[in-house]
Amino acid sequence: MTMKSLLVLFAASILILPSPGCRSTPHAGQEYLSETLSYRSMADSFFRFDPQSPFRRDSTIQYHGLNWYPPDSEFTFQSKLYRYSSPSPVTIYGTKGEERKMIRYGYFLIDYRGRQYVLNICKRAPKDTQQSFRNDEPLSVWFTDETTGHETYGVGRYIDIGEEKPDPNFLYTINFNNAYNPYCAYSSLYSCAIPMKEDHLPFAVHAGEKKYHP
Repeated sequence: MTMKSLLVLFAASILILPSPGCRSTPHAGQEYLSETLSYRSMADSFFRFDPQSPFRRDSTIQYHGLNWYPPDSEFTFQSKLYRYSSPSPVTIYGTKGEERKMIRYGYFLIDYRGRQYVLNICKRAPKDTQQSFRNDEPLSVWFTDETTGHETYGVGRYIDIGEEKPDPNFLYTINFNNAYNPYCAYSSLYSCAIPMKEDHLPFAVHAGEKKYHP
């Protein structure tokens, strides 16, 4: 696995819902901690040494390590993937103004401090309208929160969820401790997807990666 997988073009929209009952729960146990530390070690190695690292491709920037919040189990959740019966098209914009056509495909539900939130998942639209969606495409969440533009990158952050599973009852892990900055946070050579306005979480996510540049 390389950090290139962290740039898969999927979108997420976030809505507040009244809590009708527990549909997702914080990820129990300490597994999240070892997984988070392993993820961060892999990210550091990629940015330092991989030829595809933005710091290797852009000679005007220097790598001095990523800035992370301390791991916090409160920001790790599990949820089923709820697929929409009629996926709808959406337009996502890049930081250089380009349009990216996506399909709003499904959503996760997470419970945070007594309230429930929806994280919408988008997939790239099939080129052929008769073509089905590819289940091997990784799922990602894009979001902003109350730290965006202050402690964290002003465009927003992403979370990679992993490949879609055929089991409709499979529980995916949504680990905000692994929330990361897109490449445009480091170098102006890159354009990255901008979370939509409805992608905003109305609380501070003190988890994941902080700003890289002051």
